[in-house]
Amino acid sequence: MTEIDFEQISSYQRYKLMASLIVPRPIALVTTMGANGVANAAPFSMFNMMGEDPPIVMISINRLTDGRLKDTAANILASGEFVVHMSDEPMAARMHACGESLPADVSELARVGLTPVASHCVKPPRILEAPVAFECVLQETLETPSRYVFIGRVRWLAARDGLIDTQAWRVNLRDYHPVGRFGASFYTTTRDRFAIQDAQDRPALTTTPIDQI
Repeated sequence: MTEIDFEQISSYQRYKLMASLIVPRPIALVTTMGANGVANAAPFSMFNMMGEDPPIVMISINRLTDGRLKDTAANILASGEFVVHMSDEPMAARMHACGESLPADVSELARVGLTPVASHCVKPPRILEAPVAFECVLQETLETPSRYVFIGRVRWLAARDGLIDTQAWRVNLRDYHPVGRFGASFYTTTRDRFAIQDAQDRPALTTTPIDQI
């Protein structure tokens, strides 16, 4: 076994190890609204859901090397509102391009060709091309020397037509193909899926491709 004392290595070394080993990670493409009225969009893979009652999600945003805040963090602190989008394969390249560092008065949405549309209950816009959008209000903020961790409460969900059955409360997973972060600039698809079935009358676990379920 390779043994590493995390107290004896640098924060950059810890980041490289953790970000490449804790994978794949879902990606939040987050829209916020600046005080200047410009819609900002940026992807973050230190993101996940934390619970359903209340419905909360977590986004961790690092400070820049000179200590300044990224636009997303500054906007969330100022307004308390943001929208989390899941990115699928058709928009993956444009999601990645939103990570480019731009002046605060330039919208990443316009730069990469994504379409802003009005949200239902928050000021930051939703992205028309995204399959899923969670409209969030800030519930809690955690601060460390290197980053802010924002806990957002989901107030509204918008999904592409046909993706959610609101009678059975099921998601049509066959038509849902989000991408995940796999470390560095590598991403992964979610097409190679299987279900694990533990039938009592079978001697061992078996797997079934999801398209056969």
